[in-house]
Amino acid sequence: MLVLVTYDVVTKTAAGRKRLRKVAKTCENYGVRVQNSVFECIVDATQFKQLQLALAEIINQQEDSLRFYQLGKNYKMKVEHIGAKETINVEDTLIL
Repeated sequence: MLVLVTYDVVTKTAAGRKRLRKVAKTCENYGVRVQNSVFECIVDATQFKQLQLALAEIINQQEDSLRFYQLGKNYKMKVEHIGAKETINVEDTLIL
């Protein structure tokens, strides 16, 4: 299924900036960054739960927030892109 992960991490302190980097790194393990704080992740139910738990452990729940949008398996009909950034096929193999 495709899951859209968005986050907002307060970065006024060094600890906040560290949390932001950790959240981004964790999301990179599951998907592709499509905007600054937005990732598209192709995951199964177990991976989705692991991602949620991992991110919940990183953030400060008093200051930061996470949002998960489950777009399901038929997401290609639900995602539309307009604008400058090139569209990324999240199912393609990533070469780093």
